[in-house]
Amino acid sequence: MKKELYKREFYLQKIRGFYDESEIIKVITGVRRCGKSSLMELIKTELIEQGVNEANIISIHLDKRPYMHVRKREKLEKIIDEKSYNISGMKYLFVDEIQNILGFEEVLNVYREEGDYSIFITGSNSYLLSGDLATKLTGRYVEFEMTTLSFDEYVGIKRFYGKEVSANPEEDFDKYILEGGFPYTVRLDTFADKRLYVKSVIDEIYEKDIRKNKRIKKRLLFDTIQKYIINNFGSTMSITGLCEYLSRTTKSNVRKETVYNYLSILEKTKIVSKCSRFDLKSKKSLRGEEKYYLSDLSFYFANNTDNRIEYGPVLENVVYNYAKSRGYDISVGRIGKLEIDFILRNNSNDYFYIQVARYIDNDNYDEKGNNITEEREYRPLERIRDSYPKYVMTLDRLLQKRSGIHHVNIISFINEGKTF
Repeated sequence: MKKELYKREFYLQKIRGFYDESEIIKVITGVRRCGKSSLMELIKTELIEQGVNEANIISIHLDKRPYMHVRKREKLEKIIDEKSYNISGMKYLFVDEIQNILGFEEVLNVYREEGDYSIFITGSNSYLLSGDLATKLTGRYVEFEMTTLSFDEYVGIKRFYGKEVSANPEEDFDKYILEGGFPYTVRLDTFADKRLYVKSVIDEIYEKDIRKNKRIKKRLLFDTIQKYIINNFGSTMSITGLCEYLSRTTKSNVRKETVYNYLSILEKTKIVSKCSRFDLKSKKSLRGEEKYYLSDLSFYFANNTDNRIEYGPVLENVVYNYAKSRGYDISVGRIGKLEIDFILRNNSNDYFYIQVARYIDNDNYDEKGNNITEEREYRPLERIRDSYPKYVMTLDRLLQKRSGIHHVNIISFINEGKTF
């Protein structure tokens, strides 16, 4: 019996317009176990509900039987041709873990050019868009990047699986932070089981995406960088400073090129995401002052026994991943000596400025009676002279009005699926 899947409507909305598009290959990316294969199953279900004959849906999962040993493109072509034999009309081709086939780009292009195949693929992130697919199929594919569950999805999937949802959203929000957003963890009952599962995801990424990577010449150094980045997410990273730290730690000379290379691998496996800094006065990106955020907070908490939540970087990470899931381009802002947590840009080239803090309604006052936290969050936004929307996002329940800046509650904003 086929199991019922939680419908991640936001991603289905993005991809529905391409269901019958044969000229464009649909590439679904995201960290392992974030739900890419389940999204493909949901697409197949919708196609059938729309009247597509099941025989016209061709599914090949190259990490599962009976296709797990298929490695040559000639064999893949033979399988597709056999499944397509005597089928008329549009054929919908779904291939999971396409990177297992050497030269898969040529295979995909052949069927794309035939005009009666709508192609959907997923694959290992360290290979899929970093090689020949990007160069050989430029303009002929569209990427749909998935994230793990955002908080609104986390609450939704808990209800879907009949799990208890707290009447106090803050309780579920703290659980979400500690447990993370991998869909399968919601089905597990104990916190220990959830953490064990996340560790298995980390192991899978290591075995399938990292261990075999020939660009990693110094395994111990790579592991040290990975641990450092995970444990310092949301902090400004100076490559020079990181090299000095690594040189002291490993007692060897560490080159900047090596660090950049290894950070790039962590990005391609979707363990972390780089957020570059943008100077609002010069209108230039500032190299070497990036921040890195985790694709899922459970990567940090699964590897650290201390469950205390440091809300500053954690809330930034939650907002960053939510904005990313909604398709915004994101950078860290600087105006003079002041920092703006995030500058968002949408497809219409509109900008949004975001400050993130736990609370501004507190007793942290200076000698002049000014709330220090409030001033810190509002002052950078008030320095910006354009008319694009500005937000202060906190966990405060009482929201204020100041300088036309939107003060919103993070939990309510995300739980209601709002956009900026």
